[in-house]
Amino acid sequence: MITRFAPSPTGHLHLGHLLNAICVWRLARLGEGVVRLRIEDHDRERARAEFERSILDDLEWLGFVPDAPSIAAFRAGRCDGRQSDHPERYERALAQLQGDGRVYGCGCSRAEILRRTEGSAPAATEDGLAEARGGRRPHGRRGARPSAAEQELRYDGFCRALGIPPGPGVGARVRLDPGLEIFDDGICGPQRQEPHAQCGDLLARDRLGCWTYQFAVTVDDCAEDITDVMRGRDLLASTGRQIQLARLLGRTAPATFHHHPLILNEDGEKLSKSKGDTSLRELRNSGLGPAEVIARAEAALQSAM
Repeated sequence: MITRFAPSPTGHLHLGHLLNAICVWRLARLGEGVVRLRIEDHDRERARAEFERSILDDLEWLGFVPDAPSIAAFRAGRCDGRQSDHPERYERALAQLQGDGRVYGCGCSRAEILRRTEGSAPAATEDGLAEARGGRRPHGRRGARPSAAEQELRYDGFCRALGIPPGPGVGARVRLDPGLEIFDDGICGPQRQEPHAQCGDLLARDRLGCWTYQFAVTVDDCAEDITDVMRGRDLLASTGRQIQLARLLGRTAPATFHHHPLILNEDGEKLSKSKGDTSLRELRNSGLGPAEVIARAEAALQSAM
């Protein structure tokens, strides 16, 4: 078993990230596997070096030691576990798909997609628009207040037949095939998803030249031979498209996905860096020890089950 803990350095870690780390390390130990640490800094607009340092400090303080790469390797400089340190990996994957006739240029802005689809799709939100750009999209759990972010904006294929070459100022999309992706989630059980109906063709690189979450994480999971992905239930809806993309890249057997419950705030929404939810650093500075902070996350997990 090879699994991974993959935070984004766009803010300090909070209890939701700690809950994920607990689940990741527990899965690895039960399966006698290894944990890879990955710093997902594909979002060049928001990723910051100081947040990466904070993530490494928190993991070390809490006692969550990755098997590879080591925390020291990240601190030393260029590291195989940092997305920005191997852009050639994503270039090769995109070139492979382009050689298969799967890639086309897309000049659509988020606002343009919204204008064309607002008559046939649910009202889009900022999170929905982020999904059109390839970002993460929250997904609620039973009993939670429905989140507006659950309304996903589907790309309508406007540029599919226009013959626009990918390049500066132009996004790159991957053609997805219509049809069902059927898989068993390690926690949520049997799943049936239709990626093309959910999101349309997948954005691999946006118009600013940034690799998207959906593309980068799938390429990395293939390259690192990740066998088991443990992540929050907010990402369950995007699993089918990642399985299909991995297959297009040559993966013969998909990873096993496990989607754990989320810690929700008093409004029934997942904890968020952007909304200023209490960080592990703040809990640490308040005088709490590692065991006390971990116990808080464990209690929240039991409450969410």
